[in-house]
Order: sequence, then C-alpha cells, then structure tokens
Amino acid sequence: MKEVIENTKERMKKCITALESELGSIRAGRANPTVLDRITVEYYGTPTPINQMASVSVAEARILVVQPYDASQLKAIEKAIQASDLGINPTNDGRVLRIAFPQLTEDRRKELCKQVSKTCEESKVAVRNVRRDGMDKIKAKKKANEITEDDVKEAEKDIQKITDKFIEEVDKIGEAKNKEIMSI
Repeated sequence: MKEVIENTKERMKKCITALESELGSIRAGRANPTVLDRITVEYYGTPTPINQMASVSVAEARILVVQPYDASQLKAIEKAIQASDLGINPTNDGRVLRIAFPQLTEDRRKELCKQVSKTCEESKVAVRNVRRDGMDKIKAKKKANEITEDDVKEAEKDIQKITDKFIEEVDKIGEAKNKEIMSI
C-alpha cells in the first residue's frame, strides 16, 4: 500500500516538473534562454534542440544571444526561431543571432495569463488522473484481499491529502507566473 502512495506522489512531482518546464518556455518579456528549449533545428537529418547546438546566453535584460557551435548552422537556427510560435525575429550578424524581446502589450500580457491558466488547469487534470490511478490500484488490492477496508479508507485519505497539496502547488506556480507576466 505504501508503495502505491509513494508511486502516486512521484508521478505527481513529475506533473509539477512538467508544468514548471512548460511555464518556463512562455515568454514573459524578459530574456530567458528556456524559451528556446522547445525549438528544434534540422541538424544533419535529425531534429535537434537549439540549446544542444548553440550557446544561448542573456546579453541584456531583453536580449538573448545565440552562438552556434557550428557556424554553418546559423541560418538554420534563424529560420527555426522565425518559424516558431515566439513571434520574434532574430538579427543575424554573421557570427551570432541576437534576439530582442519587445515590451509586452497589455493585450499580450492578458493572452499569456490565459495561456498560463490553461496550462495550470491541464496540470491539475494530470494530477487528478494520477490520483485516480492510485485509487484504482488501492481498490484492486482490496479486491484481491491484500488489504482491509480500513486500509483502503486510510490510503484514499492519504492520496487525497497528497493530491490537495499538489493542486495547491500548481495554483501557487500559476499565480507566480501570472504575477511575473503582469509586472514586467
């Protein structure tokens, strides 16, 4: 029974990690190298993330500098960034790409906040699905007469407490990201 609860807790932690990663890639007006993590470039026939084929650094508060390890890939990286959903155009000086993040408009901030809320809601659904799986495993153990009815009730209470804690954490992460977006 304990292993079911621990497994449930681990899977919920992965949901939180995935949420943080997803929210990190949302552009909040400030230069952040993680916004390029989801963008891949065709590199010798293989889709490769930019951060594996170039050095990405923050030059100023709103400027990212992308310096490819292989200079011949500069154009390909530039095209991939332009084709992405970031909505920004890098400037190419022949050696590096400079990506300037413009000031966010009020409408764009609200749009980003909606995107954050949607992502958080998806994470909550994922956490609840993990809870359901944990509850199903507990009930299966009861059906197989491995645990008693009291154990089932105790385990369900524990899983619900863990779920509530992780849902609260998702809310805190979402609030922090919304605050970051609105304060820039």
